[in-house]
Amino acid sequence: MPFRSSILCGAVLALAAACATATPQAPTAPSELAQRVIQFDADRGALRRYWSMDASPRGQARQREFLEEQLASLARVEFETLTQEARVDWVLLRNEIEQDLAALELARQRHADVVRLAPYFDKVLDVIEPGQRLEPVDPAKVADAFDALLRDVKAARKAGEEQHKSEKRSVLVRAAGEVSELQRELSGWVGERAGYDPLFTWWVKRPADALGEELGAHARQLREELAGLKPGDEETIVGDPLGREALLAELVGAMIPYSPEELLEIADRELAWCEREFVRAAQDMGLGDDWRAALERVKQDHVGPGEQPQLIRELADEAIRWVEERELVTVPELAKETWRMEMMTPSRQLVTPFFTGGEVISVSFPTDGMEHEKKEMSQRGNNRHFSRATVHHELIPGHHLQQFMQSRYATHRRSFASPFWTEGWALWWELLMWERGFQRSPENRIGMLFWRAHRCARIRFSLSFHLGLWTPEQCIDFLVERIGHERENAAGEVRRSFNGSYGPLYQIAYMVGALQLRELHRELCVERKLPERDFHDAVLQGGSMPIEMVRARLAGTPLTPQWRTNWRFYEAWRK
Repeated sequence: MPFRSSILCGAVLALAAACATATPQAPTAPSELAQRVIQFDADRGALRRYWSMDASPRGQARQREFLEEQLASLARVEFETLTQEARVDWVLLRNEIEQDLAALELARQRHADVVRLAPYFDKVLDVIEPGQRLEPVDPAKVADAFDALLRDVKAARKAGEEQHKSEKRSVLVRAAGEVSELQRELSGWVGERAGYDPLFTWWVKRPADALGEELGAHARQLREELAGLKPGDEETIVGDPLGREALLAELVGAMIPYSPEELLEIADRELAWCEREFVRAAQDMGLGDDWRAALERVKQDHVGPGEQPQLIRELADEAIRWVEERELVTVPELAKETWRMEMMTPSRQLVTPFFTGGEVISVSFPTDGMEHEKKEMSQRGNNRHFSRATVHHELIPGHHLQQFMQSRYATHRRSFASPFWTEGWALWWELLMWERGFQRSPENRIGMLFWRAHRCARIRFSLSFHLGLWTPEQCIDFLVERIGHERENAAGEVRRSFNGSYGPLYQIAYMVGALQLRELHRELCVERKLPERDFHDAVLQGGSMPIEMVRARLAGTPLTPQWRTNWRFYEAWRK
């Protein structure tokens, strides 16, 4: 796609001037809409905290009203008078509002499943929410309502014994979670008044306690008796598949103009490349085409107990020297000075079997209290060569540098946080450093390829799960059999992906975001000769956003109020 030469020339000059000194400078003038974005995010946050229950119909209605007002107000902005930075913010803000509206609608639809299993749910909210909103309540009427609701919950439990045995496990677990949250809301409201207001306590506390106990019993019935989970079970993976229609809506919001099926094809193509490179590395190790034997040898090369922190320090220093010597990105001295390290607890390693990072890199490695088999799996899964790729992903030039700059430039764009920018950036460095020869041995190549293949696998297993094609067990098997994961580590990876702490597109964002940055780098640095340090500094200083909007900033993509995602970033690489 050709760029307007005058726009590109201006961008290059501005970026080159910005990056000429050791201290990074903002590459463009501030956006005129920055304050508007800040206010929107603050107002939205206030409403979300006030209506703390996602399932509340009243809360959903109030948030919908707010978002529709914001959308109408945004439409009245004179778009043609805005600078490119502000136009980017306008498009991002409109997209954010539309995504919030879509999320509210999805929450409403999914809550309908809960109401089908717990028909009393909204009635309980009808009683407690006025009091939570500090409206006057009649304690005697509240007590009567709770007494009636107690019978409704008992009836739902009785009905559940027969009617819900064929219900999807994911729906049962979701309903159990919402009922438990309802129980906490009830307990919290009554607890704030009980004892302080003698009349309220006299009327309400006893029926409220009884209702709370019955809600807890219903939640346990849904989770344990019907869904089949044992009390305190933190290891069984259930998940909650999103479905194709909702996945498509999420992709539009993330500005990814590909279908789930197209992304699966991309993942398979990239994984096939990794497998060919695995074989080449195995051959260089003297193991013929047996890349699994090569992977097994690499896993055995790990440090002993207590030695992992020193290895991390050495790998971090090496990566910093490497990018600085090649003038690939500006690394402020304070960023190099202020990162820290912590070791993960065994319980956290159940969901995070590898490193996480930022200013603090959390290192997954066995502790003395872990079972022997799990100790060995953790050591093997965090060996020297796997760690070589992980450390620079999490620290510099990856997440730590990214977060350091994000807190200092275009801070209003934190509202537009995108995993395709966050994780795509860190994985892009793995791709670029591979291309430039950061790996020094066949074993290093195996270690870096493992993670690259792993990110391809994340697209395959997460989309297959949300499309309803694979179970969590099939996802684990895929990681073990196709990628070479230790089974405990594969289970932790799948558990983290589907336990609700990540959005449905998070796991695909690593590779897809990296591929977007790869194409943008080709367009600007290879074709248009933008210096690489200028390019990387500009990406960081622009703040978090879908990568297509990074492209709009740096390449001057013409934007209009009608603009929609259209960048087919992988087409050049299919050939």
